[in-house]
Amino acid sequence: MILHIPELLTKQQVQSIRQAMEQDNQWLSGKSTAGGQAQQIKNNLQIDAGSELYQQLSQFVCQQIKHAPLMQSFALPKEILAPMFNCYQDSGHYGNHVDNAIHYMAGKNQAVRTDVSMTIFLSEPDEYAGGELIIEDTYGAHEVKLDAGDAVVYPATSLHRVEPVTQGARIAAFTWVQSMVKDDWQRSMLFNLDMTIINLRQKLGDCEETVNLTSHYHNLLRQWAEL
Repeated sequence: MILHIPELLTKQQVQSIRQAMEQDNQWLSGKSTAGGQAQQIKNNLQIDAGSELYQQLSQFVCQQIKHAPLMQSFALPKEILAPMFNCYQDSGHYGNHVDNAIHYMAGKNQAVRTDVSMTIFLSEPDEYAGGELIIEDTYGAHEVKLDAGDAVVYPATSLHRVEPVTQGARIAAFTWVQSMVKDDWQRSMLFNLDMTIINLRQKLGDCEETVNLTSHYHNLLRQWAEL
């Protein structure tokens, strides 16, 4: 399941992030964080993860992710990796790939399983040409190009790519989540049930039916969650 989260960052927050990037240029080749196979198909820039700028921006964006209700409902996060930042320009692209199954938390010897991938767009669609994020699933290929501040989250098992940027620059934040519920189908069912409960509560309040559905939701979560 692919989910669009509108306005995860406000326009003002995006502007502040972009200004900090412009004032303190810390971009490195994205190949430095790519494995042998990915180096052949990855052509972008990333902010130096050892820089003070990265630490400040990453911590800020991570806090916004943690406070996004849709993200919590969809991903059911157990661990959120520190967000990274990339830039595609001058025909920069990233060919078809699946994200690494395991990452390690910065500064810790802790392995994190990547269940959910996330991209937060920091450039407006009219700032660049090309650069669409293409996500493939059983229903075909989905083209994603969102407003600055919007995010897309999707199963990390998905084959995906970033099309070449032929004009301007596409700047984004990206990260991965280890979910309390490993299985994508189970997560999707829980998310749909949670959204249904919220909608029913708005219409009917805490009636017997919504209370029963809420109980059902938590019993399923109790059955499937890995803590």
